[in-house]
Amino acid sequence: MGKNIQAIRGMKDILPKEAEFWHYLESTLFDVAKSYGYSEIRFPILESTELFSRAIGEVTDIVEKEMYTFLDRNGDSLTLRPEGTASCVRAGIEHGLLFNQIQRFFYFGPMFRHERPQKGRYRQFHQFGVEAFGLSGPDIDAEVLAMSAQFWQRLGIADKVSLEINTLGDAKTRDKYRELLRDYFRANLAQLDQDSLHRLEFNPLRILDSKNPALAALIKGAPKIIDCLDGEPKAHFLELCDILDNLKIKYQVNPCLVRGLDYYCLTVFEWVTSELGAQGAVCAGGHYDGLVAELGGKSTPAIGFAMGIERLAELAQSKATALTKPKIYLALLGKNATKFGFALAENLRSDLPNFCFITNCGGGALSAQLKRADKSEAVLAIIIGDSELAKNQATVKYMRKGVSDTQVNFAELVTYLKNFGANYA
Repeated sequence: MGKNIQAIRGMKDILPKEAEFWHYLESTLFDVAKSYGYSEIRFPILESTELFSRAIGEVTDIVEKEMYTFLDRNGDSLTLRPEGTASCVRAGIEHGLLFNQIQRFFYFGPMFRHERPQKGRYRQFHQFGVEAFGLSGPDIDAEVLAMSAQFWQRLGIADKVSLEINTLGDAKTRDKYRELLRDYFRANLAQLDQDSLHRLEFNPLRILDSKNPALAALIKGAPKIIDCLDGEPKAHFLELCDILDNLKIKYQVNPCLVRGLDYYCLTVFEWVTSELGAQGAVCAGGHYDGLVAELGGKSTPAIGFAMGIERLAELAQSKATALTKPKIYLALLGKNATKFGFALAENLRSDLPNFCFITNCGGGALSAQLKRADKSEAVLAIIIGDSELAKNQATVKYMRKGVSDTQVNFAELVTYLKNFGANYA
């Protein structure tokens, strides 16, 4: 016998019960995004490696260490997408959707990064993302933040997350701030780790994003970008805060929040939690006004965010309500009952789309069929045999409650089940 083949490390099977909860998460996220006027967009899992090296930045952990990159048979360098924003921008440029237009998109799907697996983080993970193009004011920032707040309300986890915001200003602000940071960190070179020394010359802002606890005090004492703001970037940030205050969306200004990718500017934000270990971000994003031009399009303001579904599922699982459709098992005894029962089940599925009907397959005595019904987690068993056919009625057996069996005419079965479903919990 050959050795069992297991899933690749960091790549997780989503088993039926978990998948059912994922469908609930996905449908909730999709419904909220659509209610804000966002439309779904889908793009390939594989992209040209150049897309991510140009969009994300050569000197980032994602490009340098984490991407799944390979040469295909034509010698082209391809990469499994590590995030969705670059692909969304590429698709928008390629199909003429962005220039002089306002677009609101959302997407969902697997992403890939070769990083150390840990709680809620995998090498194949799934993201839900939102991107808005053609709008530059603080009002669109407020919209995407309000939308994300709606997600937590709908999922019942608003008490488990908190919002942190910051601004990276415009290019002039960031140039000024980079020099302040370089001067500060050069004066403290002995305290920097290897990654921070590497980042110092190329992008010192990313030192602020370091997860090394030994650098926490040094980072806390660093100059703050908010002190470099003036003019339009400062007005933008203050107006955003004013809108959030009016919406009663609580937030904290975190001056060390910079986000890990090079394409961000102006507003950046994270929704964080203390319930998932050290890696507390559940949803993160911000403005990236220069990315469309960087990837070959016309200059277009843009903002977006992404959230990891694995982490969201962990956070929301304890708040899950009854997500499953009521399961009804049809126990069929004999050829005539099986023939009749299969036709009945098809009619019931059409009339009651919010139920799940499982028809017995493989024959068996009533006791064996009821064991299958119990194992399937059915709440009711509809029993049909020769005696039921002769009386033109089904025997309804409650599988989870101490209720006596009852006889229901076939013509009244839909109404009976509707009433049952209305009280189902």
